[in-house]
Formats: sequence, structure tokens, C-alpha cells
Amino acid sequence: MDELDLLKKDWNSGNTEFKSYSDSDIYPMLHKKSSSIVKTLFYISIAELAFWLLAGILPYFLSSNFKEKLETSYENPLFLGLSILSYIVILLFIYLLFKSYKAISSTDSAKKLMENILKTRKVIKYYVIFNLAMIFLSIPLSLYFEYNENPEFHQQIIEFSTNQMLVLYGFIILVAGIFLILLWLFYRLIYGVLLKRLNRNYDELKKLEV
Repeated sequence: MDELDLLKKDWNSGNTEFKSYSDSDIYPMLHKKSSSIVKTLFYISIAELAFWLLAGILPYFLSSNFKEKLETSYENPLFLGLSILSYIVILLFIYLLFKSYKAISSTDSAKKLMENILKTRKVIKYYVIFNLAMIFLSIPLSLYFEYNENPEFHQQIIEFSTNQMLVLYGFIILVAGIFLILLWLFYRLIYGVLLKRLNRNYDELKKLEV
């Protein structure tokens, strides 16, 4: 339980010693907490960027087969464009979070702090939606690239019966669904917990503005 929660608990307990706290006393606590949360989100986003970079770089140097497939995939403009777009979005996300952290750290107005919290919430929301959409697209696109670049896989697909094709489509949907759920749970765990605390700070600020 943090400092603000302890203060609220003692305040509600009826102890008159704590009723002398005013809005001007509570606001710095909310300001400090919000700044700390956004700073943590910023560090997590950097860690996520490092993870995806390592996930792409290490197999490239450790596996000649992966290296060959990746180089072949990058010859496709669509695959290359989506890969570049993904990293641009991550870098943009990091920049916007850092900008939010600086804005929250420097503001001295409760109303301005609320606006910055709302902006931070939107940034995280759109980032999560983008990543879920990329996962949804990446699986069928990967199969499409494999179909065009791998002659053996291409021949197998051609020889599939109608029932086998239905099974394949069902498998693609199932795998895409599983990855979407896992990614959603990941972001809900990592970003959702901190975002919930940020939302709680926003609600407390709204009470101060009343």
C-alpha cells in the first residue's frame, strides 16, 4: 500500500489528525505517482524493443537456415515494409511515452496532469491494438510467403483436398487466435497493471477538480 492509499485509509477512519490534509497536499502525491508510472512504462517499452531486436538478431547469427529464410523474406517488399513499420511504431511509442513522462513531470496543474494521463492512456491503447493487428496479419502472410517461396510446401497445398484445405484454414485461425490471446494477456499483465494505477490517479484528480 503506497503513501496515498495510507493517507486515504487514515482519512476515512475518522482520525481528525489526517483531516487537515488539503487538495494541495494530495496533488503532489498523485503527481509523483503518475510520473513514476509513466517512467516505468517507458523503461518497459525500451526492454520490449531490446527483446524484439534480440529475437530477430540472435537466430540470424545462430541458424544458417533461419538466416537464409529471413534474407529471402526480406526480398518481398510487403514483408520488408511490415518489419520496418513495426520497429518504427515501437520507436514512436517509446518517444511518445518519454514525451508523456516529461510532460507529467513538469506540469503543475491538476487539469494539465489529467490531460497528459489521458494522452498516455490513448498511446498505450493504440500501441496494443497495432500489435494485435500485426499478429493477426503475420500468420496468414507467413504462410503466403512460404507458399510462394517453398516449392515443396506449394506442391503440398496444391494437392490438398477440400477437407484438408478446411482443416488448414481452421488451423490458421486457431493459431492466430492463440497468439492474439497470448499477446493480449502479455500486454494486459505488463501494461494493464500500470495503466490501471494510472486510471486510478486520473479518477482521484477528477475528485480534486470537483
